[in-house]
Amino acid sequence: MIIHSLAEYYRRKVNAGDSAVAPFGWEYKEIPYIIALDANGYPVDVYSTVTGTGKDKKARAYLVPQGVKRSSGIAANLLWDNPEYAVGVTLKKDGDKKHADFARRLDEIGDLDDAGWRAVRKFVALPLDEKLSRLEQFPAWQDALVDAKSNTTFKLDGDDAEIVSDSPVVRAAVDAASVPPDAQTGRCLITNDEVPIENLHPAIKGVWGGNPTGTGIVSFNLPPFCSFGKKQGANAPIGKPTVFAYTTALNTMLDKESKNRMQVGEASTVFWAAKPCALEENFAVLFAEPPKAKGAKSTDDADAETPAVEEPTPAKGARKKKAAPKKDKPDANIERVKAAFDAIQNGAKTDDASQNRFFVLGLSPNAARLAIRFWRVGTVAEISQNIEQYFNDLAIQHSEREPEYLSLFRVLVSVATQGKSDAIPPTLEGDLMRAILDAQLFSRALLQAAIVRIRAEQRVTRARAAIIKAYVNRFARWGTEEKQQEKRNDPYKRWEEIAVSLDKDKQNAGYQLGRLFATLEKIQDEALPGINATIRDRFYGAASGTPAVVFPNLMRLKNHHLSKLDADKRRKFFEKLLGEIVSKLDCFPKFLSLESQGQFAVGYYHQMQDFYTKRAQTDADADAKTTDETEPNA
Repeated sequence: MIIHSLAEYYRRKVNAGDSAVAPFGWEYKEIPYIIALDANGYPVDVYSTVTGTGKDKKARAYLVPQGVKRSSGIAANLLWDNPEYAVGVTLKKDGDKKHADFARRLDEIGDLDDAGWRAVRKFVALPLDEKLSRLEQFPAWQDALVDAKSNTTFKLDGDDAEIVSDSPVVRAAVDAASVPPDAQTGRCLITNDEVPIENLHPAIKGVWGGNPTGTGIVSFNLPPFCSFGKKQGANAPIGKPTVFAYTTALNTMLDKESKNRMQVGEASTVFWAAKPCALEENFAVLFAEPPKAKGAKSTDDADAETPAVEEPTPAKGARKKKAAPKKDKPDANIERVKAAFDAIQNGAKTDDASQNRFFVLGLSPNAARLAIRFWRVGTVAEISQNIEQYFNDLAIQHSEREPEYLSLFRVLVSVATQGKSDAIPPTLEGDLMRAILDAQLFSRALLQAAIVRIRAEQRVTRARAAIIKAYVNRFARWGTEEKQQEKRNDPYKRWEEIAVSLDKDKQNAGYQLGRLFATLEKIQDEALPGINATIRDRFYGAASGTPAVVFPNLMRLKNHHLSKLDADKRRKFFEKLLGEIVSKLDCFPKFLSLESQGQFAVGYYHQMQDFYTKRAQTDADADAKTTDETEPNA
């Protein structure tokens, strides 16, 4: 199914005339150096196609004959390769043998009525000393020798073709030689046609953390993997055209410049549709991390330099508290994400969306083959609706300076140790992506990871609170077979779920205890401003796990803090709020389950957000009143 879908995508791009997709027997390859030859095969110049500096350094990509797959031994490419093969210079070992194999590939095709082709064959036949004596005078050749892997090809000096393989005569000869006449034939498992069978599938490149030279999806590298005496690709016979189609499509989508790829934790993820659609164009925009603002420092820490609960931006006219410096600006892409979300919503409503299929494939490196982390197939309408449901579940009150939608990276890294991307718990990204695309329960491991990070850092960030809210709400809908049956019987039935913002009437002990803990912390903060360690720093873990042990002492301590408040009105406000919350509690439970600890965290987050929102509005009203008194004509 995966190979068939990739091959269909390749044919779709070819039929659409996409110039970025190579035709059968060819590939786009970065060629850093081009040797210009005269008609007699003598080098007259060496050109460098490399642009940029540092990590932005990149060579120009040319359409060249498809490269051979080599892990050991000697195997030359046709018309292009590294300096050892193309010229014969020894940089590591066996330069002469490698160059001899390069000449063999040319001899297999033989003589062609093309001046550039003949020039290359004459160059190959020259003695090594004579070739090097001419090449060493060109500065670009010295750069090519620095890296033994720098690909090199040839052009005929003064010819219109940029490289020799651009010649129509050469291309026709390469196409004719793409399938050897003695190739083994068989019935293709994908198309069911009797065609030449590919023995070694081309390597898949671009998978994050994988072998730079590429890794296979289909390979048989040891005898235990083989059956009935067959070798390598014959154990899973797939035709050469299909193998080329699926590997070219996958390598094209895995290219670092591709818009059909994104990184989901350790999984390099590609996605495509049977026919062009808005979901295909905007899928990565919704889930990928927004680009950093110009000049911003990069950081893996999703919550670096942010408070335990992010404080909203004050209302217009309010006095603004000096914000902590930020390393990046996660809202830099907010308008683009909004546009992408709207486009997907509108695209899901079209008649074609219910018929057009959409594919998502997650890959990660393994020892000998790529591992399939997740594979999802559905209609554009179905997956669009599931994505919309995911963002609705994740929605939670937040400050105005934060992006409206959390990227998948921010969600995953918020539950990683020290907020580092390489510490994201294994398999979590695959579980989360499957839950999003299939509209299923979130993994319990995700809930546990969020609670563990909150208890370890005593910080209920927006991302962690959103994760818990989404988990609880999905469990409320689909957590049991009875609830799943209710959903089938009545798709519009509403269950008790966590709201986006503060829900004072919510009948859940964990949620109300979180509100109570936030209120006690706020009282302490106003009574003892600038205190080194708050009750959150000292008691959050115990309060969320074993409330009966901690809360009686905190309730006694709050009387001392209330007595230190200067404003009588403020004291009465807190006393009223405490009474309102406690009235929702029958008692302080001896312990809270994992789900109730999640409710505790969200209740704490909601109550803190409510405090900040009210304070911002109060400050705005005070400033407006002052303006009216001092500037009556304003």
